[in-house]
Amino acid sequence: MSAEKTASVHWEGAGKAGQGQISTETGALNKYPYGFASRFGDDRKGTNPEEIVGAAHAACFTMAFSFAADKAGIQTETVDTTAKVRLVQDGEGFKIDRIALTLTAKVPGIDEAKFQELAEGAKANCPLSKALAGVPEITLNATLVQ
Repeated sequence: MSAEKTASVHWEGAGKAGQGQISTETGALNKYPYGFASRFGDDRKGTNPEEIVGAAHAACFTMAFSFAADKAGIQTETVDTTAKVRLVQDGEGFKIDRIALTLTAKVPGIDEAKFQELAEGAKANCPLSKALAGVPEITLNATLVQ
């Protein structure tokens, strides 16, 4: 099995004054705005690459956790994940130096040790974690809700 998904960007203008639009083949994002102010400022009308990476990583990790639990014969009831992606100055440019995943899940019939094992396995094995292996620090705080 394989899948190939497409996203595109159109940009107009130079540097800080420029403005971009992000679109995805599904239409989930359709000419969605982004630019300097939504990335580094207080513009909350647009998005930014780090937010999109965080959403993708959280979604991928959540599915990987649920699938791993299912494979172990354990059904997840609810799984909520937040990903905080930190962008920092790196010489003349920037880099993502940390992604902090926070998982809260209701998984009846699982003990804490098995829960943590599945969560760590999902973190290590989800395709986005693998793709983001160049990020120096990817943390996970996993909480089992009874």
